[in-house]
Amino acid sequence: MIRCLIVDDEQHAIDILIHYVGQTPQLQLVGSTTNPLEALQMIANNQTDLVFLDIQMPELSGMDFIKALNGKCKVILTTAYSEFALESYELDVVDYLLKPIRLPRFISAVQKAAKEIQDLNPRAGEEESDFIFVKTESKGKLLKINLGDIDYIEGMKNYVAFFCSGKKTMVYASMKEIEENLPQKKFLRVHKSFIIAISKITGLEGNLVRLQDVNTDIMIGDSYKAELMEIVKGNMIR
Repeated sequence: MIRCLIVDDEQHAIDILIHYVGQTPQLQLVGSTTNPLEALQMIANNQTDLVFLDIQMPELSGMDFIKALNGKCKVILTTAYSEFALESYELDVVDYLLKPIRLPRFISAVQKAAKEIQDLNPRAGEEESDFIFVKTESKGKLLKINLGDIDYIEGMKNYVAFFCSGKKTMVYASMKEIEENLPQKKFLRVHKSFIIAISKITGLEGNLVRLQDVNTDIMIGDSYKAELMEIVKGNMIR
């Protein structure tokens, strides 16, 4: 699954790309924004593999945005102007899509991006395991945790706590380590102290997310809210 972000200063252009992402099974939308400075912050806070990026934006040009990325993720440029093509390839973009963008051309660009991402991370296409092994509080002891049993994970200083059907297991690790080793399509970090199982979400109440059979208040952090709302919007009946 390729985690992608859309950056364009025109909302109607974003809406078209959101529709195309929804038609492309290998893509997972992690966010969209009309503000390139906000996009850089979103990339810093969340793992992103690919950015669909407009070139001419008021706060920060697409070219300057790419330079600021410093190779953190792949870029597909989306623009109405052909004159930037040569310069863009010198910055190692995956592809250059001219508006109006058609779905077949979009999919072709995504396939090129998928190959480049796969070449960088050969394990990206392998089947994901349905369990992990974690270090417990007892020295030298490892514990197997089935991913399907996890309700949520809470950070507690030098430890994290796995909550599985009401049972709490303390693990010696950081939230960052745990987040990087969980399948991204099944788990989502919603706060600096909380990672949740997406399938267990039952609803949202203000700045809280509710989980099935869980009475704990799971807070939604401001910097994580956009990604959660993209998942909600992508599955909302309008």
